[in-house]
Amino acid sequence: MSTLAQMKGLNKMNLKLEYRKALGTDMDFLLDLRMKTMTEHLLSSNLPVTKESAIKRVLHQFEKAHIIILNDEPIGLLKIDRNSDHIEVMQIQIDPAQQGKGIGRSILEDIIQEAIEARKPVSLSVLKTNKAQKLYANLGFKVINEDEHSYMMKFSR
Repeated sequence: MSTLAQMKGLNKMNLKLEYRKALGTDMDFLLDLRMKTMTEHLLSSNLPVTKESAIKRVLHQFEKAHIIILNDEPIGLLKIDRNSDHIEVMQIQIDPAQQGKGIGRSILEDIIQEAIEARKPVSLSVLKTNKAQKLYANLGFKVINEDEHSYMMKFSR
């Protein structure tokens, strides 16, 4: 297991979530996941939806990418950057077949708890067209900035 081992365990639904470092052999899974989770949001934001743009995004800071495993099956991606002064959730994507079950919320709650204990803020960005922004707001993230396509959000205590 990766440095996310402290986050593994049973979530509120008693589903076993684990994390492992993403590998080059995960590329097909990650590209498929990106297309399933992001195409509608990218299209509605007039952003590119090409294989090349998906590959570029998946490979961006790939060393920080972790595969989310549920009951021994890969179901998502968590790309996270832990700095000395903050934690950035760079990407979190859950397969649509697993969405709506509280998995993303559980992962984010674990990250928030880690940040509280370390006395660090958590930041992320979300496309304005992505309904996940409601989840982030419900968890206590506040919009601190925005650009044409995205909100930059931050959680801090």
